[in-house]
Order: sequence, then structure tokens, then C-alpha cells
Amino acid sequence: MKQQERQECSRKKIFWAAMEEFGQNDYDIVTMERICAKHRISKGMMYHYYSSKDDLFLLCVEDTFHVLHDYEEETIKLSEEKENIERIRYFFVMREYFFQQHPMQKRIFENAIMHTPSHLAQEIEKLHQPVKKLDRCFFERVVENMSLRSGVEKPKAMQYLESMEYLFPMVVKAGAFRAQTDMHTLLANSQDILDMMLFGITHKRLLER
Repeated sequence: MKQQERQECSRKKIFWAAMEEFGQNDYDIVTMERICAKHRISKGMMYHYYSSKDDLFLLCVEDTFHVLHDYEEETIKLSEEKENIERIRYFFVMREYFFQQHPMQKRIFENAIMHTPSHLAQEIEKLHQPVKKLDRCFFERVVENMSLRSGVEKPKAMQYLESMEYLFPMVVKAGAFRAQTDMHTLLANSQDILDMMLFGITHKRLLER
């Protein structure tokens, strides 16, 4: 095996070890020493390629965002023939289905976005931009063709849909659709909750009381 091939194998071994550790634990728990000990990686090899756990964490975050971006891009294409509301439902359900099928990426995403290490916030925000841009373009297209409720302007609708990206997984985690391993089951079982999230639960507005 050539030196370049050996180096590539070493990098891959470290990367997958880091993915497993960050994909199963909170950021604060993971250390370089833990990765080395659990995955039989010498400290010399580890520090030859990566100087800190932050380098490894950002590498895992970048890979997670990249895989998620490609998945969402394909999901958006598959939804093009659906009506606007159905496109939104499909997008959120398929996004959650991705994370249910990729639990390590889900943990890494949550550690990066919901429990962001403050000293890495700028780097993570930069890595997140391609996914955020893709999502925003999708929401803009569907909102542009929706009949919005009186008093709801496009910016408000956009803001709400973007916030739902984080709200919907919390609803799923609460137990209503937990551990649905079949995409069609998840789609069917989430219909009611998504309707309530999109249309509300009462026909009267608070200001009208």
C-alpha cells in the first residue's frame, strides 16, 4: 500500500471513529483520548492528522450537513408535482425520516444546531449555510403560491416555516411518532399534527376574543 493510501485509510478510520463518538454522545463528553482508547487509534496518529476535537467535530458537522443537503435536494425534487401544502408536509416528514434512519447524524445535527458550542458558533453557522439556503428557497417558492391568512405576510410565513424545522422534530421526540421506521407510516401518522401546525387548532384568533 502506498503512503498516500495509508494516510487516506488513517484519516477515514479517525473520521468514522469521531462520527460514532459524536453521533452517540454530547459534544462535552467526547475527547481525543476517548476516541483513541475506544477505537484503538494511537495518539501519535491522531494528532498527526487532527490537532483538537473541535477539528473532528466540525468535520463531522460538515459531513452531516452535506449528506442532509443532498437528501433534502432530492426530496424537494420529488415533491414538485404535489400541491403546496402537501409539499410542505412531505418535506418535514421526509426530513424527520432521514434523521430517524441516520441517528448518528441526528445527534451531530442536534449538538451543532440546538446545543451549539459557543466557541464554534461562527464555523457551524458557515457550514450550515448551504442547507439553510436550500430550505429558504424551497419555502419561498411554496409561500409565493399559497393563499395566506389575512394578517399573515410572506416574511411571517417564512419565519414560521423555518421555525417548524426545529419544532416538528420536538413533537416527534415527544412520543407521538417515535420510532416509526417506515416512511409511509410516519407520513400517515403525522398528517393530523402537521395540519394543526399549519392551520392552528381554533377558528378564532386571540385578538377576536
